[in-house]
Formats: sequence, C-alpha cells, structure tokens
Amino acid sequence: MQFDYEVIIVGGGPVGMMLAAELALAKVKVCVFERLRETTPYSRALTLHPRTLEILDMRGLKAKLLDKGKPITTGHFSALDTRLDFSVLDSSSNYTLIIPQHDTEKVLEEWAKSLGVEIRRAEEVVAVHQNQQGVEVEAVGPNGKAVLTALYVVGADGAASIVRKQAGIPFIGKNTTFTAMQGDVVLKNPPESGLPSYFNEHGMVMIVPLPAGMHRVVLIDPERMAVPKEEPVSLEELRASLLRILGDDLGISDPFWMTRFGNATLQAQRYREGRIFLAGDAAHIHFPAGGQGMNVGLQEAINLGWKLAAQLKGWAPDWLLDSYHTERFPINTALLTNTQMQSLLFGSLEFSPSVIALRNMLSTLLQIPEANYRLATQISAFNVQYEPNGETQPHVLNGRRFTELNLRLANGECQNAYELFHSGSFLLLHFGSDERLDAALDWSKYKHVHVVRASLAKGAADWHDVHTALIRPDGYIAWAVSQEESNPMEAIRKGIIHWCGHD
Repeated sequence: MQFDYEVIIVGGGPVGMMLAAELALAKVKVCVFERLRETTPYSRALTLHPRTLEILDMRGLKAKLLDKGKPITTGHFSALDTRLDFSVLDSSSNYTLIIPQHDTEKVLEEWAKSLGVEIRRAEEVVAVHQNQQGVEVEAVGPNGKAVLTALYVVGADGAASIVRKQAGIPFIGKNTTFTAMQGDVVLKNPPESGLPSYFNEHGMVMIVPLPAGMHRVVLIDPERMAVPKEEPVSLEELRASLLRILGDDLGISDPFWMTRFGNATLQAQRYREGRIFLAGDAAHIHFPAGGQGMNVGLQEAINLGWKLAAQLKGWAPDWLLDSYHTERFPINTALLTNTQMQSLLFGSLEFSPSVIALRNMLSTLLQIPEANYRLATQISAFNVQYEPNGETQPHVLNGRRFTELNLRLANGECQNAYELFHSGSFLLLHFGSDERLDAALDWSKYKHVHVVRASLAKGAADWHDVHTALIRPDGYIAWAVSQEESNPMEAIRKGIIHWCGHD
C-alpha cells in the first residue's frame, strides 16, 4: 500500500513543530496539519526552562532563541517569595528564557521547513482512522476536504485532541474546580522589581515583564474563581481584581490578550494506541504552575522523534516504540502531582492565615540551598532519569541526563559535546585508544551512531572511570562501560545491539 507520508502530525504548535523537525532530521517524510492560518500572535507559554534549552542547544537552536528572549537565573514554585536558583545548576543553560510562545514557534517552524517538513495550515483534522497497515486522516480547509494517509499519526493537538478522542484513549483525572485569569497588558505604574508576586487574604498576583513595554498579569481572585473558563476576561475585571488584592490597579490599560484558565488535571491513559501517539497537551493537562507545560511537551517530542524514526528506518529494537509511554508517563504523573501541590499553595482551597503561614514557612525552607536545589532540579527537569535498562552493564550514569562535556578530540581540538548532536544521531563516546573498538561490530550497519574518540578536556562528575558511553539522540545516557570492565568490547557490542538494532 502506498502512503502519502510516513508520519502525519496533527497540531502545529511548538510540540508538533519540534517533533516534525526531529523526524525530518532522520529523513522521515512528515506533514503537519494546523488549523490556524498563521502562528499564534499571543505570548501564551512564556518560559523555556534549563533542560529544554539544553535539548535545543543539542540541535543548534539555542542561540536563535536567545536573540529573541530574556534569560533570568531564577524560577518559582507556587510563586513563593524565595525563588528557585537555577544559576547553581551544572549547565551553561542554568537559567529560564522568557520568550513569547509565538517566537518559540517561529524558530521551530523555520527549522522544520528548512528540513523539508510540509506544513498544511488552515486545515482542521476532523477524523482519524487506523488499521493494521496505517492511518487515514480527514481534514477540512479552504479547498474542501482532504483525505491523506500515513504509517503513523501523532496527536499534538492540545487538550481537546481529536486524535486522542478518535483513538479511543481515555483522558483521566480531575476536571476544573477553579479558574484564574491572565492578561498581557500595559502597566503605567508597574512594580519596580523584575518578577514580583503577591499573596494575601484577598488573592494572588504575579507580574512578568514582556517585550514592547507590556506585562503579563496573572490573578487568582477568590471572588472570580467560580467563573467558567469559557467566559471571556475583561479589562475591568482585571482592574477590579488588582484593586481588591493590591489596592492598586497599577495603571492597567491596553490589553493585547486576556484569557481564563482552570486547574483541570488530566492524563491520557496511554500515549500510544497502535499507530497513533500523543504528545504535549493532547497527552496531559494541568494547572500552569511553574511554566512547565510546553517544556515537558518539547521534551516528549525529542523522546518520541528518534524512536519513531528508528521504527520507520527499520533498525528499531522490538521494545523501543513502547518505551515512549513507559518513559514519559511516570515523568508526567510526577509533573501533575507537583502542579496540584502548587495549586493548593496558590490558594485553590482558601486564602487564609494558615495558608499564608504555610507559604511563609516553605519560603523560609527554600532558603536552605539543598532544599532550593532539589525543587530547582524538578522544575528545570534536570532530575529526570530514565530507568536503566537491565540488558546493559550497571553504571551510575545509565539513564541520566547527558551534561555538556568539554571534550578533547583525537586531533587535539576541544569541542562542546552538545555540538555533536546536531544531526540527531546516537553518540558513542570512546575514551582512550582501544583499537579493538573498530572490530567490535560492523560499524557500516550503524549510520545512526556517531563514533567519537575523545578524552575529557575538563573533569566531570562520575565520568572519571568511563571507557565508552552511548548517548541517545535525546541527550540521555543509554549506558556507560567502566574501565574496570573485564570484557569492555563484549559489553559495547551487546549495548549497541540492544539499543541500535542488528546482530
């Protein structure tokens, strides 16, 4: 059977564009359906957190985003007074980048287009049907109905995902019990400090400076928490809430975008149904606490992309595609738990003296460096570690995030290891000069593995005893072989076959 594409992605937001580009890197024929005619003009998701910046750095995109955004060295947990210190994280991306979503989307869309991705805008998918051979997608646009086929379909089409519904995947959890408001506005009398937040018995306010002299104002007002999410927000409503909570409307005027959002916490029961996958808000939604949602979606895209490409290119081990759900589902379950905890601290139940006292106590605890670091690694996603695979030799690095090692290559040049991931391949790092490596496998079968002989130009924790390590295309360590290993070539051979196919 002839298919129009290898993969169709439904939804052309940041997650859909990131996934499309990841697939195109591996020469997969991919198409994106997006119902909007143009990139959203609104700021929406405002933050790129440290781990997301690292994976974008691996693809050579971070510099473009830095040109459009503003780095800040802190994050927050439930807008507590003590902010999270990202500057202590072991990374050159030890900050959050404040950048409007439309700028992030444009960078990712330009990247996808440069790799040959076909993007069909103003076409809304209305039906998805799969069988054992492939998937059929029906879309409606200016030119009428289109029916196209693919081997796989990915739903990156948001909380109301037509793909998830058509695949029959339950969306499980708790529906909205309260709503909050936000608006991108002009403040004639903004607070002097950069990222202020306020919490008292009258409600909660957060303020984030935006480009072009605007500010994002986020409000949780007890008198407005029962308003349905679908009801539009008005400027007068924002002004009245600011006056109630702060006693000052800050000179609010000229709204560019206003919206109401809820605390619904739902997760797809499974991220795969046959030839259909889910990513981003199609797979999970939550209260947008800590600015984690888009970041998690982009991290899912880079997890799924190489695995789906591996299947299509014929080298994927039998277990690989199912590992997308196995790896990401528990990560997102933990995310939903932390956003629910934050919503409680945001006053979802009450704005009482006891809640204020609890917030003050937690804020004091966050002044302890160890406590602050623990939450900083959680919000930044630096704490993500995948379960080490039982088929490979145990090592402390297995399953962990790959840090940007400073390498000295065989020719004597120094290089940041992240620059070796621009093509989206596996990276096999061999430290030393064991000539047996060339004969360990028929490397001509492994075009998707970039073999690099190098040494550490600068010391790095837990790398002192590494003989060879395999790093996945998404920047996690598949396995590391110690210099103490009695038969390193056999361990390398088994590890490559397990992760990269062939025998």
